[in-house]
Amino acid sequence: MTRPNSIWRALAGSERGLRRMLQYWAATALLYLAAIAMVEWQVLYGFSEVGAMRRLEVFGIGGILCFYFLVRFSAPLRLKPEVLAVTQALYAIGCGMWSYSISGPVRGAMLPMTVVVVAFCMFALRPRQTLVLTAVALAAMGGTMWWLQAQDPVRFPPEVEGITFGYLAAALLSTAVLTGEMHKLRARLKRRKKELELALDTIRQLATMDELTSLANRRHMNEVLAAEERRGPRGAGTCVALLDIDFFKQVNDRYGHAAGDAVLRAFAATARAALRSHDVLARWGGEEFLLLLPDASPQDARMVLERMAERVHAMRVDGLEQERRISFSAGLTERRDGEAFADAINRADKALYRAKEAGRDRIEVA
Repeated sequence: MTRPNSIWRALAGSERGLRRMLQYWAATALLYLAAIAMVEWQVLYGFSEVGAMRRLEVFGIGGILCFYFLVRFSAPLRLKPEVLAVTQALYAIGCGMWSYSISGPVRGAMLPMTVVVVAFCMFALRPRQTLVLTAVALAAMGGTMWWLQAQDPVRFPPEVEGITFGYLAAALLSTAVLTGEMHKLRARLKRRKKELELALDTIRQLATMDELTSLANRRHMNEVLAAEERRGPRGAGTCVALLDIDFFKQVNDRYGHAAGDAVLRAFAATARAALRSHDVLARWGGEEFLLLLPDASPQDARMVLERMAERVHAMRVDGLEQERRISFSAGLTERRDGEAFADAINRADKALYRAKEAGRDRIEVA
């Protein structure tokens, strides 16, 4: 037995863009059906000839079904939304011309529908395209009025048709102008939205990234650690390491703070390049850094730190003497099952202190 959801997916598809287009089609279809109901009313009161109205109704219902298939299969048919919009608009204008010519004394009521057609297209067309469509609608309706007054001036007096055309032209041109202003407003809102999204991304980066080193800042690292705690135990365990650049104060005192900042930036870039893809390095404070090594045994973590130390030793920083070698001391520990990261970091901090006491430029494992 076919489920209702399967039927709905077959009729409306699964893509959001397609469903939105089909919603517009449904709104148009309801408008056509309402117009057909009004046509029946015209026939009931004798304003319109039955045969002509029945042919128009068949034409309208056939168009509704035809455009459903064009919209539903627009992707394989490679029909762009603006092409569908223009095609439906031209079809609707044709229906309007037909309705006007056979609606007798209530034909003036058909004209607002032409304005509605142009208004519907403001969401899919550019202002220039809307102006072209407006010109086509005016030419089509104007040609219809001229032909009617030429064929039957008694039922369609030229003066009345001329005045009617003037009102229609004013309404259509006003709608086209408003459509242009609406397009400008939408473009401005879209630009503002993009600017706000960029500003939000910048704020988000500033909130999670250390400005000097472009590493995660302490606040963001605490969020990462909290998420790691919620994740639960890992098969290979998790290690943390505290790193401290050796003799950093001497660099600041001898070469200046600008050189110190250059050392921090170079260290951050070099250290990050030595990490595994899922390791996280954060500036913990000053010249101190915290390294999270998920899915790593102490032996694996030590290998990462040793690789990092080799690259940092080979690093050269502008503003420092060529023979000046940068190094760091590190305290490494493995997080125990269920242990808070604060306790693991405290052990790593004690191991870092031992590394400094032992002469620096070394890795101590807690």
